[in-house]
Amino acid sequence: MLNALIKVALKNRLVVMGLACFVLVFGGVSLSRLPIDVFPELTKPTVTVMTEAHGRAPEEVETLITIPLEYSLTGLPGLERIRSTSGVGLSVIYLEFSWDSDLYTSRQLVGERLNLVRSDLPSDTIPFMAPVSSLMGQIQQIAISTENNEISPTELRTLAEWTIRPRLMMIPGVTQVLAIGGGLKQYQILISAEKLNSYQLDLEKID
Repeated sequence: MLNALIKVALKNRLVVMGLACFVLVFGGVSLSRLPIDVFPELTKPTVTVMTEAHGRAPEEVETLITIPLEYSLTGLPGLERIRSTSGVGLSVIYLEFSWDSDLYTSRQLVGERLNLVRSDLPSDTIPFMAPVSSLMGQIQQIAISTENNEISPTELRTLAEWTIRPRLMMIPGVTQVLAIGGGLKQYQILISAEKLNSYQLDLEKID
């Protein structure tokens, strides 16, 4: 087979030379038009859905949050794979779409599904989408703790959100900083039944 190919090439030298020149010119033109990226995108369009579960155990996070979200997000156009992790107080779901999918359109579709499934999740959990990132982006987790419980979990959460987070957001290249865990500050209104009776008021009239 190889000998026959060599014989044909020798008998048709002009044709072979012409084809070689054509391939050389075509390759040079294609090379000049080839886009070059220092950091090429190596991952498929991915949408990350995160849900803070407020101190729940991993088993509860998976049962109450991760599984319902996975069921509701299944079947999106262009979705090829779903990966998830359930930890203490946090659920993370990775949605990988096909290469030809538009990332921002996929995020819009995911947002619509999240609005539909929120009624099936615990009332104190709100799923949200992480910022747009790629394989070249880095995610760093920073833990804040104190010795001998000098600061309460609520004060730690307040320190993380209102002091540390703004300073980290000022660093060039930082896209988003999310505070997870700790205690959320709450304001509770306690109504005295005795005062309601003394003023002859119903509970519905209290604004």
